[in-house]
Amino acid sequence: MKASHWLVCAALLAAPWMTASAADDAADRRNVIVVELAAEASRLAPNDLARATAFVELSDATPSALARKVNVAIQNGLATAKSYSTVKVRSGGTSTYPVYGKNGRTIESWRMRSELLLESKDQAALSELLGKLQSQMAVGQLTLEPSEEAAREAENAAITDAIAAFNARAKIVASSLGGDWRVVHMNVNNTALPPPPRPMMRSKLAMAEATVADMPMEAGESRVSVNVSGQIEIERKP
Repeated sequence: MKASHWLVCAALLAAPWMTASAADDAADRRNVIVVELAAEASRLAPNDLARATAFVELSDATPSALARKVNVAIQNGLATAKSYSTVKVRSGGTSTYPVYGKNGRTIESWRMRSELLLESKDQAALSELLGKLQSQMAVGQLTLEPSEEAAREAENAAITDAIAAFNARAKIVASSLGGDWRVVHMNVNNTALPPPPRPMMRSKLAMAEATVADMPMEAGESRVSVNVSGQIEIERKP
């Protein structure tokens, strides 16, 4: 028998098996449903970290005289802050710019602003320090937020809750469709937003009249949210 005849016979014998296999695959595909699901959970994290900006902004006729006045004020602020070991302090931004007269061309004076950045988990100490600094500086903003450790702990708990909620929804959908389910893929995203800073601007008059009093703080809590989304496959029972 010729080789070509053998090939034709082999193809004819294989054709029913291939047809049955393709039919089985098609039937399997008809019994599998892909469903998109999402779930969200949140936990509260304590605002155990306080950040503040203290600044001095002065004017003078010459840049050199202005720099001396501002530097003295910053040095005094640093000296005051160093007595609080639980408060981290570092220099912030410094800027100097001219103040023009009415004609817009002649420089009448110079203005300079310099900042100190303060951070602490000891909010009572920071509150007391800010009260003292306000007799010589202004507080530009105060932010209360969860520390990295507190935010991570709340986020981990929210992840567990969100995945449990995702699985619960998957079971409900699979049960409604009468089949078994499995996760195809899953995305976990932190949707928490940082708290907005609280502006604490004060006028020169208020600074001059300020007494050494603690700055009031109410820490509160921030909500840390986690979103879980993904796909599940449901294989319906025949």
